[in-house]
Amino acid sequence: MLYQNDDLGKDYLAGLKAGLGGKSNMVVAETSYEITEPTIDSQILRLKDAGADVLFSATTPKQAAQAIKKVAEIGWKPLHIIDINASSVSAVLKPAGLDNAKGVVSVGYVKDAADPEWKDDPGMKRYLAFMAKYYPDGDKDSNLNVYGYITAQLLVQVLQQCGDDLTRDNVMRQAANLKNVELDLTLPGISVTTTPTDYRVNKQFQMVQFDGVRWLGDIVTDEAKE
Repeated sequence: MLYQNDDLGKDYLAGLKAGLGGKSNMVVAETSYEITEPTIDSQILRLKDAGADVLFSATTPKQAAQAIKKVAEIGWKPLHIIDINASSVSAVLKPAGLDNAKGVVSVGYVKDAADPEWKDDPGMKRYLAFMAKYYPDGDKDSNLNVYGYITAQLLVQVLQQCGDDLTRDNVMRQAANLKNVELDLTLPGISVTTTPTDYRVNKQFQMVQFDGVRWLGDIVTDEAKE
């Protein structure tokens, strides 16, 4: 496992080991990097030398792109899994080289603004119109901007449910009582539901693999309660 040496990366590491449970000894090597390091080449070489056949990159976009590129350069062929923070085609996979990224696995829950599949989608059209009006210099293909848009849209839903009662208590109450809210850029079949005992917004994801052009995969739902 390659992870960023901060709370983000350490949480991924802890989550992976917790998920593996008694099989956590399957992790044959783990190495971190500082966000200020210019490259993570040496870390990739150490993980390859450990004999790993699966690489999980708990990284942010710059390092994820470097990892994908370096893995290809050295001819290593692990099953390469990247976290959702680094799944942007425009910000990560294109800089790494689309051919280098073929076969990479991740998860997602939003429509890819760069994918022509969505060119006639009403929600995508609203997003693109919003970007043209309010952020014309922004990268409309970046899933970071997509995330910002749907987060704001969800906040609007919460405030609408509040009506005229904009107290903190009511805002929290409505945020914990969202029912099958569909957002412009979430994938078809994915909606947002929260309850007073389950605050998780994202309980559905699309498990995806990159084919060199786009992400492909099926939606799975986590029914676990916290």
